[in-house]
Parts: sequence; C-alpha cells; structure tokens
Amino acid sequence: MRLAVAGGTGMTGAHLARIARERAHEVIVLSRRTGVELLSGAGLEGALDGVDAVIDVTNVTTPRPDVSVLFFAGVTKSLLAAERAAGVPHHLVLTIVGAEAAPDGYYAGKLVQERLVAEGEVPWTVLRSTQFHEYAALMFHRTHAGAHVAPSGRVQPVAVREVAEHLVDLAEQGPAGRTTDLGGPREEDLADMVHRYAHAIGYRGPLPVVHTPGAIGRAFRSGALLPGAGARLGRQTFTEWLAALPDA
Repeated sequence: MRLAVAGGTGMTGAHLARIARERAHEVIVLSRRTGVELLSGAGLEGALDGVDAVIDVTNVTTPRPDVSVLFFAGVTKSLLAAERAAGVPHHLVLTIVGAEAAPDGYYAGKLVQERLVAEGEVPWTVLRSTQFHEYAALMFHRTHAGAHVAPSGRVQPVAVREVAEHLVDLAEQGPAGRTTDLGGPREEDLADMVHRYAHAIGYRGPLPVVHTPGAIGRAFRSGALLPGAGARLGRQTFTEWLAALPDA
C-alpha cells in the first residue's frame, strides 16, 4: 500500500512510518520538513496521487480551545480537500478516548476534527486512544510558575508504538467509521505516574499533587477518560515503559 502520514515526523508519526515500512508499505511523510504546510494546505497538491490511505496523527500542544480548533479544523479541511482531489479512498485519524467529557481546551479541537471527518466525503476511520505513557513526562515538564507539579487523575496509558501498530492495521483493513477504542492494559493514578517518572530521571525536588480545574480536571478525576467495556487493550504497562527509559 501507499500510505501518507500527516505529522509523520512527530512522536506517533515516526513510529507509524517505521512500522509501515517494516511491513513493506510505501510511506509519504506530510510535514513541514518534507515541504508540506498542513494548516494552509501548501505543498499538498500532487502529494497524495496514488495514495491508498492518509493517516492523520498531527498534533498541537495547547490548553486553549481556540488554538486547538483552529489547528485541527484547518489541517483536517486541508487534508480532506486534497484527498478528494486525488481520489484517496481512506482517511484515518487518531483522537482521544472520552473527548466529549471535557469539550474544552485541547479536546475541543479533537471533537471538531472528528465531526469534520465524519461529515466529509472521504471514507473514514476514527481511532480513539487513551493517553500515552509519555503523558507523565509531559505533565512533569509542564511547570506552573516555574514549579513542577503532579496533576491528579485516573488514566489508562498505552504504548505509543502499540497505537501506531494498530493504526497501520486499520489502514490495511479499509474504512471502518468509528472503530473500537484503544487503551492501556491497566488503570494508573496520574499523580503517581508523574512522581515515578520524576524519580526515574533523578528529580528529587518538591512535586505537590494538584487538582486541574474545569471540565478537563473533573473528567480526569471521575474516570470519564478511561476506556469503556469492550475496548481493545494494549500490552505494555507504565511500569515496563518506565523501566525502559534511557534515563532510568
């Protein structure tokens, strides 16, 4: 197959491109590094000729809903327009388990992304996954007034490589609409994950537990972002991921 990976130089995209090539698929990486500006669509013309599926794993780091919506809506519209012009038969996108429970901030953009894909003319698949194991590192390094904190919450983290493997599986299978959610093998306490990550990299300073305000904080603490019954579960635990860290 000929697969185009939007965001193919990012964390998820790099895994995805590597796995697809290991399976003998031709991979086209769509990113600024390869001359494609996905938000505006510059560089997309002709880039999708002969492509069997576009896999969108683009991302933006922001807590602001306006920035998130602008990014995900813009990228999705650019991709769908280019796919229609090139006759691409499958658009596959990665989003987040339980996004509707916290329809603000970053999640607002993911919900708009899902809606645009579902309402579009290109046959589609939406895969929702839980947070990656790397979420603990993200939370640790996102300081507040210069201080490290550990947000509280219930999560069921999954290995990014396993998500990438499943995305390639779905690309090979063809459009499936909203497919089965993917989560990690077991529930974890987010604050505990952050503490364990900090210890693994040698941090010994203060790390107070904080409660994130608003809808996103409530969603994390209530378990609304956990995979439901019938979800597909990954294999690697957070403990195993932590043990494999180069700094551990």
